[in-house]
Amino acid sequence: MDRDVQHTLVNSLRFSGVGLHSGRSVTLVIEPAPADHGIVFERTDIPQAMSGRVAALWHAVADTRLCTRIENADGVSVGTIEHLMAALAGTGVHNALVRLDGPEVPILDGSARPFARAILQAGLRAQHRPLRVLRLRERIEVREGAALAALEPAGGLAIAFEIDFAEPAIGRQALELDMANGSFLRELADARTFCRASDVEAMRSAGLALGGSHENAVVFSGGEILSPGGLRRSDEPVRHKMLDALGDLALAGGAILGRYSGVRAGHALTNRLLRAVFTRPGAAAWEECSADCAARLPGSGISLGDLAA
Repeated sequence: MDRDVQHTLVNSLRFSGVGLHSGRSVTLVIEPAPADHGIVFERTDIPQAMSGRVAALWHAVADTRLCTRIENADGVSVGTIEHLMAALAGTGVHNALVRLDGPEVPILDGSARPFARAILQAGLRAQHRPLRVLRLRERIEVREGAALAALEPAGGLAIAFEIDFAEPAIGRQALELDMANGSFLRELADARTFCRASDVEAMRSAGLALGGSHENAVVFSGGEILSPGGLRRSDEPVRHKMLDALGDLALAGGAILGRYSGVRAGHALTNRLLRAVFTRPGAAAWEECSADCAARLPGSGISLGDLAA
């Protein structure tokens, strides 16, 4: 398959589940889209007098409390898009229309694995239009207290992350990965969202996490893991943070050539970072991606076996 051109799905994919924060049942369909379309969400439950389409782009981000929510000019929004965005970026899908009948992408098992598996099983179709990538020209950094997010020049995409929680079951975790050659599928796709038991009631009082359960999130309490079966990996929390970062970075509108580093960062700081990149003249530039360049992106050289491993 050509890797220096754009790709879309061969066939439509269908998912059903509840939204993590809304608790509503949602049916979601990912459809093939034409070249240069990008990733666009469409709310099918919205009256015809309003636009139900929301482009998955950094400047459309309207809320970053516990998830990433995008919104259009009519106030129509789609939340918890980060896991699906990570799966699309990690499997090399550049163009897709995501249609859903509710306000939030279903959480499924709390990771990107169900989305990634279905995409790999369906396969991709080359569109024979040049693939564009965003190349970092200089280091850009944003901070908030002890938290930091930065992007700096690199030949491919790399993600480094560090977290530090008071709960002994989480503690301090750090990891860095080059995202080429199926690294996302092998190392990050199965990492589930997580929270502290002490935060659950506060979130629900604020109208959030209404669809959360021990089946779609890892819940920690002090030194204990409350979710049945425990962790999928000993450092699953930091891996999930990296998964989220990949999904949030995909809101650049294309693949990034750069090294992302996050320290105690989240959705808000990563979006602030993208806004800084796009508003600082000369910080980054779009360019056509050669075959050699495309081989260093997350969606290159992958197979279903990478996910199984």
